[in-house]
Amino acid sequence: MRGRDEDTGEFLSPSRSQNRRDALDVLALGETLVALSAAQLARLPIPEELLPHIRETQRMTSYGARKRQHAFLAKQMRRQDDEALDAIRDALAKDGDASKRETAALHRAEVLRDALMGENGDAAMTELLTAHPDADRQKLRQLVRNAHEEQKRNKPPRAHRELFRELRELLAGGEDPLDDDAPANE
Repeated sequence: MRGRDEDTGEFLSPSRSQNRRDALDVLALGETLVALSAAQLARLPIPEELLPHIRETQRMTSYGARKRQHAFLAKQMRRQDDEALDAIRDALAKDGDASKRETAALHRAEVLRDALMGENGDAAMTELLTAHPDADRQKLRQLVRNAHEEQKRNKPPRAHRELFRELRELLAGGEDPLDDDAPANE
């Protein structure tokens, strides 16, 4: 039989199904690359010979032409070394982790804002100011007061958003006081 070792009966090469899965994986990677902006592509370790094919695929608007160009891009990518494709996947995974960290930081700022706006706002403010002694306490208290006033009067949440921005900037410089998983300062 073709593809088997005559002595042991083991397969010598990957199965057709495995080859197809690998090809579809490269096609999906190509679609991911095409969806990225030029700045994001510049940060990735993409071989120079693939960049024109990626740009050409991004330029296409017709569905059929774009699909054919995706397939051609995948074919060109399969000609690359596995190390090059793995390096691209690793770089994309790191960007994904950075995005997840950024989203988590936004969620922490939202939780802290909600805590400051809640019933135990004074305790949350004390905890925040203890964790961040360099914070502008007067500005934070004024923003919380203005946000409460906006809520009472059903006005647009301008101070609410400004409080969020202030907290986001403050948390970017240090640890979140409400984060139980954060390591304790020694």
